[in-house]
Amino acid sequence: MISLEQKVISFLGKNKEMSFKDEDFSYEAIFLCNVKPDPTNARYLPTVMISDEDAALFVNRKISKRALAKMYDAEGLVLVGHNCFINCLPHGSSDWKKANETIHSIVDLANNLAMSEIIQVPTVYPIHDGQFQILTGHRRYFALLYTYGINSVSQFKVYQCEPILLKTKQFQENASREELPQYGKLVSFNAALLELQTLSDARLRLGLKKLTVRDTVSILGISMGSFDNYKVLTRYPCVLSAYENGIALPFMKAKKIVLTIEEQYKEKHDKSVLNVTDKQHINDEIDCVLNGTTQKASPPHSAFKFKKINSANTIKTLFESNIFQLDTGIDWQELDWGKTADVNAALAKVIDYLESHNRDIL
Repeated sequence: MISLEQKVISFLGKNKEMSFKDEDFSYEAIFLCNVKPDPTNARYLPTVMISDEDAALFVNRKISKRALAKMYDAEGLVLVGHNCFINCLPHGSSDWKKANETIHSIVDLANNLAMSEIIQVPTVYPIHDGQFQILTGHRRYFALLYTYGINSVSQFKVYQCEPILLKTKQFQENASREELPQYGKLVSFNAALLELQTLSDARLRLGLKKLTVRDTVSILGISMGSFDNYKVLTRYPCVLSAYENGIALPFMKAKKIVLTIEEQYKEKHDKSVLNVTDKQHINDEIDCVLNGTTQKASPPHSAFKFKKINSANTIKTLFESNIFQLDTGIDWQELDWGKTADVNAALAKVIDYLESHNRDIL
């Protein structure tokens, strides 16, 4: 099997530079049965797709979970079909609980799809025999499958071939999506950074300049400030573990905890450079603070509320627009989604913005 470094050196040997903005792609209608999830993706759900006929039998209680699991050899996996998710992971295990949380979020997304179209379609690339591999949009794909069934057709953004820097492309595609789970963002950043380090090393071997920090930031498509946030948060394994286990903490607050503990440790031990042992001690301290001061995300105790809307145009705009990209003055990165009051306040601000905008148009 050809390594990533060999692929990159071969490409650079022919092209000298690697473009990250001019990849050929098109938008195509594809049968969902011809699309395959990527098991290496952080947002991957270990699934087996079932036929629309078998899904209908299960929904109508004409076949049991046990029978379907045996039929599809799905022990330790999740069966997905039209209007059904069947969690066959060991009941009560941490993997079972994580799968259930993912399933609930996908069902919520599917309910939204039933009322409006996807603003950003999933991206794929061809693999073999008319099959396609998901690059980004695993949750959107499963939501489509749940809503319309495995034999349905949906639109995808299709790259002409597999991107050489696959994880980097995944990060680029998702960089602007504020609603993605925090753990997935951190894992995606780490994977992209490893690929870009391979690219930088390959450039040096060919006598080219290595990538600078500015080059890396430009390729990833994020700001220098966001890059620094990611670098700090991926410095210690306990931070990724905490987000994987469901803490609800804005990135900036977690970053402040990490930097504060680092600085205190340096002052206490009179050190300016940290070795492996120092970093392990700091990791342990951060782990204790995160576990002691944060709580796992849980359903809000009170309902989310929309303030009174006076214009039908406001409702129309709300459904048609990507509110994360509107100039509402809301810092979505800092919003604590675990606090109902904060989310309600943000919703009210969005509605005020849309109402005001519609009045200006009128």
